[in-house]
Parts: sequence; structure tokens; C-alpha cells
Amino acid sequence: MTKATTDHPYTKPTPYPENRFKPLTSNCDDMPTLFVDTQAPLDVLIDAAKYRIDAVTQVLENLAMRGTIECESFILSDFALLCAISLRDGSDVLEVVRHRLRPPTEGVFVA
Repeated sequence: MTKATTDHPYTKPTPYPENRFKPLTSNCDDMPTLFVDTQAPLDVLIDAAKYRIDAVTQVLENLAMRGTIECESFILSDFALLCAISLRDGSDVLEVVRHRLRPPTEGVFVA
């Protein structure tokens, strides 16, 4: 039988861009567990963002093709959250790509 070990104390990651891994905005609390590897190849980052955005687009296009959609408001709210998480993840990855393609000039604010 193996002996149980305790988790190491949690330390918040260094903020991006100093850290290689950027926490996704869609993490559910102050202890992020999902990250973007900011040093991944650009084509891999773009594919990851496209995959998430395309998934939401496909679902929304399928809904648009239907006639009427009747559901409880809490189901619609859950559905909107599901779409928002995927879109936010894609946006976070695209932000890393933008930063890699045009790093901010020191001392110049970039929105």
C-alpha cells in the first residue's frame, strides 16, 4: 500500500508575459488550472483558437437552422455559458498570438 502525500502549497503563477504559461480567463477561481503555452508554435496556437471558435460557430449555426426553440431559461443560460467559455478560450489564445507577432514596445501602452 502506498502512503498518501499532501499536496504542495499553492503558489500563484507569475503573471504573463514573464511566465511561459498564461492562465485562461475562463478559469473558475483565483487558483488557475488551465493555461496556454505562450511558447507553442504559432500554427498550433492558431489551430487551438480556431477549433474552439469553430465549435461554437457550428452549434450556433445549427440552432439558427431550427424553427422555434423552446426551453427553460436556466437551460439557455447554461448553453450561453458553454459558448462563452469556448469563445473566451479562443480569444485568450489569439491574444497570445497577437502578443507574439507584435510584442509591445517598452514604455508604450498597447490595448
